[in-house]
Amino acid sequence: MSRRGLGGALPLARAVVDRAAHRRSDDAWLAAADADPSTRVLVVDDGRVLVRGEGVGNGEVSLALLPASAAPAGERYLLGEDSTGTAYLAVAAALPELPGARPEGLREVGALLDDRDVGLLAHAVALERWHGAHPRCAQCGAPTEPAAAGHVRRCPACAAEHYPRTDPAVIMLVTDDSDRCLLGRQSRWPPRRFSTLAGFVEPGESLEQAVAREVLEEVGVPVTGVTYVASQPWPFPSSLMLGFTARAGAVDLRPDGVEIAEAQWFTRTELAGAVSGDDVRLPPPVSIARRLIEGWYGGPLCDPPVS
Repeated sequence: MSRRGLGGALPLARAVVDRAAHRRSDDAWLAAADADPSTRVLVVDDGRVLVRGEGVGNGEVSLALLPASAAPAGERYLLGEDSTGTAYLAVAAALPELPGARPEGLREVGALLDDRDVGLLAHAVALERWHGAHPRCAQCGAPTEPAAAGHVRRCPACAAEHYPRTDPAVIMLVTDDSDRCLLGRQSRWPPRRFSTLAGFVEPGESLEQAVAREVLEEVGVPVTGVTYVASQPWPFPSSLMLGFTARAGAVDLRPDGVEIAEAQWFTRTELAGAVSGDDVRLPPPVSIARRLIEGWYGGPLCDPPVS
């Protein structure tokens, strides 16, 4: 599998806090961390957290982290430990009211947080959603209990252990021999919303095979030259997005009408004009799809102001 970079970390692939996996089974250390005044806790409620700041640049919005003593009760998950020895936990609970803080989700603020905060948030949201969706044992059906500081669910009835799931999904920027890019609109999306093609990897399938299959199934175009670019977590609820480029072996588009309602080839000039005129709405900056598109375009594509 060949590889071509995007030049810079993807928004949700940034992280600087050590996940400290060796601490997850150390009950004494975890208890001490929970009582330590320096420990910081992130409250997560259905994927939303409290943030502060109104800026539009990276690092101008920050997580509203609480001392452990001020955090609400609930299941706590270890997010990691930084180079200063500060521990970070997450708790699944209703968001408290904090002066100057507002609730936001990862999609809204992921591109605005600094490396520490976006890494903590992606980790916390993924764990919270996995725990919420897997309260029972897949083997015997009994209720399970969190273990390993939130990174395992253990069944007290049959002793089975269950680990957080990650669903691999390929996402690809396809170009033709004229260097036009292929974008499609999913059937469930509103008009004018276009993005790269994407799909989940099937059992027994390589990543390259998944890219070729998805493009052929969705728009009827065979591809070659599948090249890995980069990846980032996408915890909505549990995906890992693996980005690729590929070269089209044909240009006639046949959207399947089920997943893809329409598809179109764009030159750089055509896409820039469509975006500035609000005829095409691209995926948000936090997504790997946007980075793939802008990597092909050669720079940022500016969305029109929201009216």
